[in-house]
Amino acid sequence: MDKIKDSTIFVTGGAGFIGSYVIEELLAKHEPKKIIILDNFIRGSYANMESYSNDPRVEFHEGDIRDTALLEKCVAGSDYVFHMAALRINACAANPQEGFEVMLQATFNLANLCVKHKVKKVIYSSTASVYGLAQHFPTPETDNPYNNQTFYGGAKVWGEQLFRSYKFMYGLDYVALRYFNVYGPRMDTDGKYTEVMIKWLDCVRDNRQPAIFGDGTDSMDFVHVKDVAHANVLALLSDVTDEAFNVGDQVETNLKQMLDALLKVNTSNLEPVYKEANSVNPVSRRLADISKAKRLLGYEPSLSLEQGLSELSHWYFEKQKQTQQ
Repeated sequence: MDKIKDSTIFVTGGAGFIGSYVIEELLAKHEPKKIIILDNFIRGSYANMESYSNDPRVEFHEGDIRDTALLEKCVAGSDYVFHMAALRINACAANPQEGFEVMLQATFNLANLCVKHKVKKVIYSSTASVYGLAQHFPTPETDNPYNNQTFYGGAKVWGEQLFRSYKFMYGLDYVALRYFNVYGPRMDTDGKYTEVMIKWLDCVRDNRQPAIFGDGTDSMDFVHVKDVAHANVLALLSDVTDEAFNVGDQVETNLKQMLDALLKVNTSNLEPVYKEANSVNPVSRRLADISKAKRLLGYEPSLSLEQGLSELSHWYFEKQKQTQQ
């Protein structure tokens, strides 16, 4: 039975990078009665919602999840909730007060409203940041969260524990998804928190040397946004509850390898310039163990890094063209 058919689904941050792909998959492959979106456009955009902004099944509210009355209006009558609205890791560090209000207080209010309005299941966006520098590679979900040193990671751990306690106290079903390094079209391209991939694409565009900070051996587990969106839908469709899952590729790629792959898909022969690492990166390595998500959710990443970087580059250069017109 498809739980999504004829159901009402509320997505916080639904105009955002990952949220927009979740909504596209829900609309294209399932038959929801209604999708309610709440987004304040700090990170989301109308452009991200282009494919569904005129869909009669979509109800959009521009507003902040700290607006409890608006939040309740969105939760009331919803069968399921995807909680994706969040501040970025650097934004939490820059303004912990705002981090508290958005990441903890609003999540707490949302959980209470989900209990009050008898929401059937919540899919909570968590992060690999909960592990800090993990103890094991590939990292299983059983690794402890005590090595995290960020406000953002701490807030996400708390969110997981909040939903876990509400499952125990009130029977609220939930699944937490710990995203590794998500990338793809629609990722943030401007502002001081842009990902290194976008900075390198700027270099390709301007024909200048891309910089690698450090020796290039810092590694990540890059997972395409479409695979992350699919993991969210699988988590909703499954009968699994009270579990956290890693969402990654289980492929470790260091910065040097990623730059090589990015230059290759853009047929660029630029040479990198190595610069001294400008900050201490407490997490120099990421690699997800995704066996649990494969076993319990049927999750299987489908896009290779090269395919994904090719898609990202195509989107990026199209966007550049449009802004110049």
